[in-house]
Amino acid sequence: MKTPKLPTFIDDSLLSVRDLQTQFTTDDGTVRAVDGVSFDIHRGEVFGVVGESGSGKSITAMSILGLVPSPPGKIVGGEVLWKGTDLVKASPETLRAIRGKEIAMIFQDPMSALNPVHTVGRQIAEVVRIHEDATKAQARVRAIEVLDMVGIPQPKRRVDDYPHEFSGGMRQRAMIAMAIACEPDLLIADEPTTALDVTVQAQVLDVLLEIKDRINSAIMLITHDLGVVAGVVDRLMVMYAGQSIEFGTVDEIFYKSRHPYTLGLLASVPRLDADERELLRPIAGQPPSLLHRPTGCAFHPRCPHAVLPAPCSTEDPVLRVVDGVEHRSSCHFAETIVDVVPVTKEPVS
Repeated sequence: MKTPKLPTFIDDSLLSVRDLQTQFTTDDGTVRAVDGVSFDIHRGEVFGVVGESGSGKSITAMSILGLVPSPPGKIVGGEVLWKGTDLVKASPETLRAIRGKEIAMIFQDPMSALNPVHTVGRQIAEVVRIHEDATKAQARVRAIEVLDMVGIPQPKRRVDDYPHEFSGGMRQRAMIAMAIACEPDLLIADEPTTALDVTVQAQVLDVLLEIKDRINSAIMLITHDLGVVAGVVDRLMVMYAGQSIEFGTVDEIFYKSRHPYTLGLLASVPRLDADERELLRPIAGQPPSLLHRPTGCAFHPRCPHAVLPAPCSTEDPVLRVVDGVEHRSSCHFAETIVDVVPVTKEPVS
């Protein structure tokens, strides 16, 4: 019997996700997009979720808010506890009352998330009118306030602009403005810096952190870019093949990683302090199909540390404490693993 991957939860958790399982039914079989994911988020913190595309990050966020399309998707197990309410079992009316008001999501593509036929201000004001019982005039004033809060120049004029009149960075700021309009307790930011240049990325992250401190909220930051999370995240969860494989503080993940996949992600990131001849080390192979996940550890076909056949290809690893209080890893050899992959250097001319 598979051991549930349940970390220890702290009583002051704002959000507690326990053994969440989300599946999609397809003609080829069942896709286990989220398979036993558990974590908690506390007020005032930035909680990061990282992993390759297809690792289950966005589906985890959509499962929290009840946005998984059904059919073909369905939450088949687990709990999403929000202020004592299990959102998995909550009625559609309860979810609609919480979405946007208490938990808001910043979607990763502002090009498609904003309605092109309505002004930016009208779309922000609609959120305020639904959740705050505000008049049209009051909602417009609030829309101007939040546009100013996220750094949109001349917000009184730009509130009547359409999405196509905003640049990519400004659209992303508009999405943030819409998310914070009702001052939610939790902001879920799904790849908020995707397709933005480095300067705008920094500006968007600064806006998110400033807003978090101003309204005393928490942020769940979803990204595939470890460089983005390095300076802004408090705690981090690494996902692979729909599962959470490592937890820890940023320092624990970056300097004391205890999972080969996390080590592989870190080795793929350029470093300013590295030898100029040192090449990046990509992770070999491709992420597994969630229709036919490998037996045992899902990462073993790509893992340079795998011991085959047993235990890596025959036994499911258990997420467990490896050091500190919350640092957990699901590698069979987490207690002894070190980064032993040889560094490849370019030949000296």
